[in-house]
Amino acid sequence: MSAARDAAVLCGRNLITYRRVPQLLLYSTIQPVVLLLLFRYAWGGVVSDRFLPYPYVDFLVPGIFVQTVVFGAMNTATGLAVDLRAGLLERCRSLPMSRSAVLAGRTFADLARNVFVAVLMAVVGIAVGFRIHTNIGLFVAGMLLVLLFGFVCSWIFAIVGLAVGDAETAQAASLPVMALLVFASSAFVPVDAMPDGLRVFAENQPVSVVTEAVRALMLGGPTASHVWAALAWCAGILVVAVPFAVRQYVRAV
Repeated sequence: MSAARDAAVLCGRNLITYRRVPQLLLYSTIQPVVLLLLFRYAWGGVVSDRFLPYPYVDFLVPGIFVQTVVFGAMNTATGLAVDLRAGLLERCRSLPMSRSAVLAGRTFADLARNVFVAVLMAVVGIAVGFRIHTNIGLFVAGMLLVLLFGFVCSWIFAIVGLAVGDAETAQAASLPVMALLVFASSAFVPVDAMPDGLRVFAENQPVSVVTEAVRALMLGGPTASHVWAALAWCAGILVVAVPFAVRQYVRAV
């Protein structure tokens, strides 16, 4: 309970930043909205006719949800790097508080930001033509899975931010990893359209697995196997990333 209280205090501290610097939240929403509009109207007529049984916008929006939280996880890396450079983490280390609270406070604050961004993206998606093919309950379950994956990714990029200790370097180090996972996935195009070697990678990496699970929940089709695979990826990443991030925090400060 003490660790939970420490994490809640630091989560509140990180959320106050969005209130005092609203541009941070604004810019977090511009990029996914631009990508959604770009792919919806630039690629929609090309992909849907050849590979999909439903409109491309319905295929695209679940992928945009996942892409949004993956790219948003970069805020965890840059935020921790800024706090490390400013000496805040050293001050927290000197206090009688849980070592994991700093990281948990940051990741839960970014989870709260993801909730706002995900709701906004759902509204924009429906406005440009996205339709739920199952029911509202499964749609909400899909959104919860998206948020869980975003929380998991935040722990991965927490390691990056603590390792490099500089906001610009953290952003530069995170971008190639995110670009590989997001664009070499089924988020924007079906993997059947990819070359054989790339298709094998795309089918078996976490962004594709989670995206397919979200699509199954929102658009229908075989659901259980996709969802269990996505949950297994999330659990496996957390088991590895959380203790590694805490160890990196101890070393960094």
